[in-house]
Amino acid sequence: MTGEPSRSQAATAPMLKALNERTVFETIRAEHPISRAEISRRVGISKPTVSAALAALLDSGLVRETAPGSDGPTYGALFFEPVPEAGFVVGLDIGGRYLRGVVAALDGEERAREQVDIGSGAIAAVVAQAAQMRRRLLQRAAVPAEAEQVAVIAAPGVVEQSTGRVYQGTTIPGLDGFALAAALTEAFESTAPAASGRGVAVLLENDIHLAAIGEQWRGVGAKADDFAVLSVGTGTGAALVLGGRLHRGRNGAAGEIDFAFEGGVDANPFDPCGPALVRLAADWAEFRDVPTALRPPVTPEQIFEAARSGDRLAGLLVAEEARRIAVYLAPICAVADVELAVLAGGIGLNDDLLLEPVRAELAKRIPYPPRVEVSALGEAGVLVGAIARGTAVALDRVLAARIGSGAA
Repeated sequence: MTGEPSRSQAATAPMLKALNERTVFETIRAEHPISRAEISRRVGISKPTVSAALAALLDSGLVRETAPGSDGPTYGALFFEPVPEAGFVVGLDIGGRYLRGVVAALDGEERAREQVDIGSGAIAAVVAQAAQMRRRLLQRAAVPAEAEQVAVIAAPGVVEQSTGRVYQGTTIPGLDGFALAAALTEAFESTAPAASGRGVAVLLENDIHLAAIGEQWRGVGAKADDFAVLSVGTGTGAALVLGGRLHRGRNGAAGEIDFAFEGGVDANPFDPCGPALVRLAADWAEFRDVPTALRPPVTPEQIFEAARSGDRLAGLLVAEEARRIAVYLAPICAVADVELAVLAGGIGLNDDLLLEPVRAELAKRIPYPPRVEVSALGEAGVLVGAIARGTAVALDRVLAARIGSGAA
């Protein structure tokens, strides 16, 4: 037997080093500003080991010294915080009417935001718009070419993770069956500066799934283990968080609630989406003898504004909309028995007119109705979820690159 370390010992040493550095980094990220001694106490690692990990994290640019968090005595201790600029995330939300984008650092803080009308163009034109928006956002936020780690894109429809294709995408011409992830990756590379675009992870997610992640991170779902999000706008979609985790389903189709009803997306008499509400308004304006100032064609926004002004027909339409939303929520809540249902989307956010009626209508339909709330994030919910999803992946990428494979 010799004094030489075995192969397993040689492999274990760098792994333990990387794990210690990751543990120290995660503690700094969660508790900053924090001192060396406090890190040692919280994670149970010796002070010399913490010091070695701190030196590596400082050299790699992942943490930096900072001021203490209080005015109390510090006894000369140094305090540390993470460096948010060690990595950046781009989030893009492809909607039926608008393309929204945001860029954020690793701490989730937004550095730039933008919104454009996508018009009536096909998905290929929207991909080009998305690539240009990403470039503008990175430039406005002054993100170094090599610092972008992840781009998270929200799409309306079923996202097939194995192929990057989108199915059931009916709100944008050409989206159904389109290889969106590959098209975006190619467009990003072709519009990126020379030193960027390489090694950036492109993640494609269903938009309502990301809205649920956003509610869990910074919204009304933060304290709920089981909740549903129902987004009602240009289309209607749902998402489920069960046991604290997003439930995508076997095919990524969890939440395609239209197919729970006879007629699906084409001839469903219960559909609460905007186009269905507009069609109903035109029908009732013609055949119901109810005073109204509404003159078709109208928009959902006009219907809700008229209801706030006391328009009788608009009031009846809003009451019917609340009933339809409850009809859509009922099977989700009855089967999953969630503790919370969150209303989102352009229509769902009209809490002053919808919230109480939806609660009452839902209570008529199921014996154990959940608490019903309106999204605290508004139209930003999808992008908040994109940031949450992106920063988690970006942190892993940055740590693996700067600390080593033992951190992954």
